[in-house]
Amino acid sequence: MTSLHRPTSRSRLSGLALPLVAGLLVLPLAACGADDGAGEPRTDETASAGEFEPVTVEHAFGATEVTEQPERVVTWGWGTPDAVLALGVVPVAMEKLTYGASEEGFMPWQEEAFEELDAEQPTALTPGEAPPFEEIAAAAPDVILAGYSGITEADYDKLSRIAPTVAYPDEPWSTPWREVITTVGDVLGQPEEAEEVLDDIDAEVGAAAEAHPEFEGTTIAAVAIDPSAFYVYSGADPRVQFLEDLGFTVAPSVEELDTGESTFYYTLSTENVDQLDSDVLLSYAPTQERADEIAADPTYQAMEQLREDRVATVTGEAVVSSVSPPTALSLTYSLDTFVEALAGAVSDE
Repeated sequence: MTSLHRPTSRSRLSGLALPLVAGLLVLPLAACGADDGAGEPRTDETASAGEFEPVTVEHAFGATEVTEQPERVVTWGWGTPDAVLALGVVPVAMEKLTYGASEEGFMPWQEEAFEELDAEQPTALTPGEAPPFEEIAAAAPDVILAGYSGITEADYDKLSRIAPTVAYPDEPWSTPWREVITTVGDVLGQPEEAEEVLDDIDAEVGAAAEAHPEFEGTTIAAVAIDPSAFYVYSGADPRVQFLEDLGFTVAPSVEELDTGESTFYYTLSTENVDQLDSDVLLSYAPTQERADEIAADPTYQAMEQLREDRVATVTGEAVVSSVSPPTALSLTYSLDTFVEALAGAVSDE
């Protein structure tokens, strides 16, 4: 697969755009009232009051008990550091990211959180097939959070010798993004604040849907058009569920591609692209140059959406990554960008 898809290695974002995870189930987003800005990091004043209550988290490799309030948190993988930051805690170390990230290895919404929390940047851990155990040990963590990662049981055993470690609940790279947030809330002793983070996200997405009633019932197909393949995302993919939360309906032509195997995307041959019928086509492109190449490629002019200018294109590695899957900070970071692109395509429809 290309950089637009799930990596074959266990390093989630070493040159990766869209982590697509089979079986990833995301609960529907509903509009809920909230006092704080959607997805914004909590400050110390919003942290849970009272004595820390020990928590036991079950996961793929057993169960991990956290008996004391973690103060030095290390994260590994995608999404978890954003959940930690959204709860007002800055990890002492986290995996260095490359796709859409700064030279230092942080996504733009993470850098915004560092600034808002008036905190120094964490140590950027060297990405790779396995966690950098010596670097993690040097960070002297109280807890290691790897809830959305690809660590093996051997990795988990090594990490557990450094500090209590929380792995993914079932399969690697498949933890629902909402569960990443609630699990981090439990471990940090902030379960109610974690629910507030989700409520804030729900409220902002709900407000966007309400502001654009034209989205309701409009059929959509979300695609990544690679030079060597044409990928169509299924209703099981979190980015498609996000579109449904905005009011869109998955086009029947998308579900007709279902081969009966559990998957979060389908591959469509280029000679059959005209069969992908929808009111709107949403195309993810890493750069504007790539988006222009797609628009000019005669292969895709067979699609009515392109001929009739009913295509919403979102470009940029960070924006593409922000919904792949969403995190406690990334979804609202790019929400306006997606809504603007979608609104333009629907108005032209």
